[in-house]
Amino acid sequence: MKYKVIPFVAELTESDTTSAVANQLDTLINDMSSQGWDYIRLENVDTVVKGNPGVAAGCFGAGATPATPDYSTSYMVAVFRKA
Repeated sequence: MKYKVIPFVAELTESDTTSAVANQLDTLINDMSSQGWDYIRLENVDTVVKGNPGVAAGCFGAGATPATPDYSTSYMVAVFRKA
């Protein structure tokens, strides 16, 4: 059994409804199905994006870069499998 995981990010405008999300997922599922992949499910993947510790300032603060903190985010991925 082979598995394939593909990021799924629905693109919406202010006037779109939830059916626009469903249509985009439907298109992805049908495209992958035509390539022999069976849709399993959507998964939410939580992750931490590492921040930047920054660079100390030189004379008069020249060349300094501010530190940025780590932050959490999540991504939706579609899971498919092929025999």
